[in-house]
Amino acid sequence: MIMARLFLALSLLAFLAVSFSAVSWTASSALAQQQQEALPALPAPIQNLVNEGAQIRFLGRDHGLESWLTIKNGQEQYFYVLPGGDVFVMGMLFDKTGKLLTVEQVRRLRAQGDDMLDRLAEDFPASEVDSRETQAFEFQSPSERLYHDVENSNWVAIGETGAPILYSFIDPQCPHCHAFMNDLRQGFLENGRIQVRMIPVGFREETRAQAAFLIATPNPQERWLRHMDGDPDALPARSEINQQGVQRNLGIMQSWKFDATPMSVYRAKDGTVKIVRGRPKDIQALIADLGVRS
Repeated sequence: MIMARLFLALSLLAFLAVSFSAVSWTASSALAQQQQEALPALPAPIQNLVNEGAQIRFLGRDHGLESWLTIKNGQEQYFYVLPGGDVFVMGMLFDKTGKLLTVEQVRRLRAQGDDMLDRLAEDFPASEVDSRETQAFEFQSPSERLYHDVENSNWVAIGETGAPILYSFIDPQCPHCHAFMNDLRQGFLENGRIQVRMIPVGFREETRAQAAFLIATPNPQERWLRHMDGDPDALPARSEINQQGVQRNLGIMQSWKFDATPMSVYRAKDGTVKIVRGRPKDIQALIADLGVRS
């Protein structure tokens, strides 16, 4: 009789343990699903910004509005999606007393330990916005289609506006890329004779994160030069950073079967589009073909 009662007690304990585990798992799954569902869908125009490399944060729901923050090239923008998701507005949110609620939302984000806004949204001088109008492909040669693709990639400018332009796919940790940029740095970049439009890519998780940070930062030239000079904090590899802009650049490389960095594309002084794979052996010949003033 005692053995039978002991067996019954052990069986009951085992049943309770399994039941508790099932309840805990169900509760955890429900919580995870609730957290996943808590993040609303993005309207297409805001999603396009993300696809172009903008960093994004959800600021929460206030007064029935879904609030988003995006940062690209150091410029932050605030979007408020109205109920239903069909309409959104851009700007600042105030309450009926005139209190600026956007500031409170940003404070809330920072209180969560998110310092993206402090790292990327810095004051910087206004620059000219390049026109990137979509062009029809029907009568373009392959070389012109390639040039159109690199023009519309997520590039960052190193050098002076108005100088002859060289587009180059660059991996932040690629030693050949560093050597190439150092070849151009003295005598060409630093004195405004050329502008390199770097197209950041990465073939490892760390370098993709660094490339994404370079696209998002308001001062890419300063950050890149510090990185080349050995500053380990110039291009942080943050795991939570949005990498879609880098993926788009990698997609362009893959579509043209580019398999190395640096990979440079430029329009020569005679108007033709040319490609240079790797570090050029004759920098002076490249510079002369670009039509750089002496």
